[in-house]
Amino acid sequence: MLRVIDTETTSLEGGVVEIASVDIVNGVICNPMSDLVKPPEPISFEAMAIHHITEDMVENAPLISDVIDRYLGADAYVAHNAKFDRSKLPQIDAPWICTQKLARKLFPAHASHSNQYLRYSLGLKPAVPEGLYAHRALYDCYVTAELLIYMGSLAKWTMRQMREISNAPSLLHTLRFGKHKGKSFDEIAVIDPQYLRWLLGSSDLDEDLQFTIRHWLGA
Repeated sequence: MLRVIDTETTSLEGGVVEIASVDIVNGVICNPMSDLVKPPEPISFEAMAIHHITEDMVENAPLISDVIDRYLGADAYVAHNAKFDRSKLPQIDAPWICTQKLARKLFPAHASHSNQYLRYSLGLKPAVPEGLYAHRALYDCYVTAELLIYMGSLAKWTMRQMREISNAPSLLHTLRFGKHKGKSFDEIAVIDPQYLRWLLGSSDLDEDLQFTIRHWLGA
């Protein structure tokens, strides 16, 4: 059984304020669960602007340690940008599948591989319960689950293949910052390869960005 899981947090570096999941059993999305949780630090205004979870909403909520047990026990866990959610949920000791990396593999030319971009660009219509909205954990679980089912129907990946793709660096399509922001990496490699070489010398690049630059430089 696959469990699609998502967290909302106080900030990129901060603790969990909401956790949710849905299961995929024989291709059917079922067993939705969600909990607001009291975080270990205040919620940043930047985070509130995204998920709209306020301090008042979590003031009397349980701690993540009080609710995490009911999310454990799946054969594998699925998340969009699984590296992030995995870092927030160290209690989960099971294989992870990353739908973001699967999407980069299957749709390399897409301008974005965010959950919402993929939802609309692929014409997905997840049956999200009324009252939920984007960037709340349970809503995002439904979108991720629908995305996984859709990609699985196209690619026919085995579980082993999905895990291998999820654990390997992936090619990015578009640079998200700097003087060539918005341009594709293959275009930058032609017009300004020296810029890519300069970027490669930076110490804070994540593995996907390093892998992409090396790929297009032939390094």
